[in-house]
Amino acid sequence: MTTHKRYTGLIEFYRDRLPVSANTRIISLGEGNTPLIQLQNIPRLIGKAVDIYVKFEGLNPTGSFKDRGMTMAVTKAVEAGSQAIICASTGNTSASAAAYAVRAGIKAFVLIPEGKIALGKLAQTLMYDAKIIQINGNFDRGMALVKEVAELAPVTIVNSINPFRIEGQKTAAFEIVDELGFAPDYHCLPVGNAGNITAYWKGYNEYATERVCGNRPVMCGYQAAGAAPFVAGEMIDNPETVATAIRIGHPQSWALAWNVQKESGGWFDKFTDEQILAAQKMLSQYEGVFCEPASATALAGALHDISTGKIPEGSKIVCTLTGNGIKDPEIAMLQCADTKPVTIDASLDAVKRAILDSL
Repeated sequence: MTTHKRYTGLIEFYRDRLPVSANTRIISLGEGNTPLIQLQNIPRLIGKAVDIYVKFEGLNPTGSFKDRGMTMAVTKAVEAGSQAIICASTGNTSASAAAYAVRAGIKAFVLIPEGKIALGKLAQTLMYDAKIIQINGNFDRGMALVKEVAELAPVTIVNSINPFRIEGQKTAAFEIVDELGFAPDYHCLPVGNAGNITAYWKGYNEYATERVCGNRPVMCGYQAAGAAPFVAGEMIDNPETVATAIRIGHPQSWALAWNVQKESGGWFDKFTDEQILAAQKMLSQYEGVFCEPASATALAGALHDISTGKIPEGSKIVCTLTGNGIKDPEIAMLQCADTKPVTIDASLDAVKRAILDSL
């Protein structure tokens, strides 16, 4: 007789590696266990002998990697008796916080920069019935306000400065090693607030220390050219990029991310919006994977460093795709402005002609 066990989320799956007890009420939407997809066509296209995998975090419940950290942050907030959570967000954090607050039966407050949030993310947050506060300022200003408010009001911050967020997000590294049997040679990520690169490194370190795997990857953090404080080596005040999820000039995990770069022997680099969007389109049109623009920064960086030899042939590479392409439909539609649906008569001959004309 076959015994079946239903997957119920990353906390339950990695319970012995996370700060929960037998009595902890777990707030979960079944996050984690996302696909690790080996790219088949792009390596052939670039003519390089490399194994590239993408960890598609856009298939988490709210469509981004934020759910990994949010399940832990909200679980621990509820355990501590909190009745409300708060975050500043460029979109994905707000959607995730709002969803997990609903699940927990508590209130979510989100501060977002007015006019600087992708439509898909705003729609999600509205549907989850969070209290949305739009500010005339960017994410960095919103984050400063959240910190100040949390000192005065009974709310728990669930941005990545919350250490339980990092605990949840480290499980993505566990999943990669569990699936491959080893850590990759290089791990490439988009970097905005820098909590994710910090979390992956923590996960790889824990597995290596406990000898679950024998190696740690070089960590490569990629930013948008208009929002690249790690490349500049200093905070920037007015970040601008089409990749809204990483439009951050004052990363909250600044010191931690520099430590990751140093310990792993990795690096930071930046890419233009044009390069980022080209990588997004390439991934969709050659591999059938639709990620949001910020996610594509990881692939843009990996492809650049493979082409220059900085990442040598024969390497095993994982790129984290942080969010689903449906999060930002406006950018996707603009990218495909030259590809229009064909309108024809509703007849067999017309359909046949349309197909034959395209072959």
